[in-house]
Amino acid sequence: MSILVSDTSVLIDLERATLLDDMFLLPFEFAVPDLLYERELAGALGDRLIALGLRVEELTSAELSRATVARRHNARLSVPDTFAFAVAHSRRWTLLTGDGGLRELAIAENVEMHGVLWLFDQFAEGDHVPLDRLHDGLTALFAHPRCRLPANEVRRRLTRFAAPHG
Repeated sequence: MSILVSDTSVLIDLERATLLDDMFLLPFEFAVPDLLYERELAGALGDRLIALGLRVEELTSAELSRATVARRHNARLSVPDTFAFAVAHSRRWTLLTGDGGLRELAIAENVEMHGVLWLFDQFAEGDHVPLDRLHDGLTALFAHPRCRLPANEVRRRLTRFAAPHG
């Protein structure tokens, strides 16, 4: 089973779309680095995610060094983001991120990477979540003031997820 390493932005987006629990219906395992978990998820949300199947991964010394180098060269990336990158890079896992700088680094380093819209596609293609819930969730996410998803891609999916008129 493929393992996807998530940054915090993807988890926040899924929470805003009320689809966070549904993520675990997909045929993947989900992981976050331990530092990201401790800094950004620990508590009720983190406990809920672990109960659903979230893996919390400790970095090896080599991964820690890779994260440090990535941070040194990409000062706008957060430390938790560089940890997520380092785990995905060294273990050849897929990175889930909505962060532009992290996406650029993943592309430069040939790390397979997807964003939250890809997860919406996975929900739809596997019939894991009803289309009306996907439509409502993406509408709520897109309406959020901090949403930076590409409008044309969101509209294309909203049209796809819209209930057929009969």
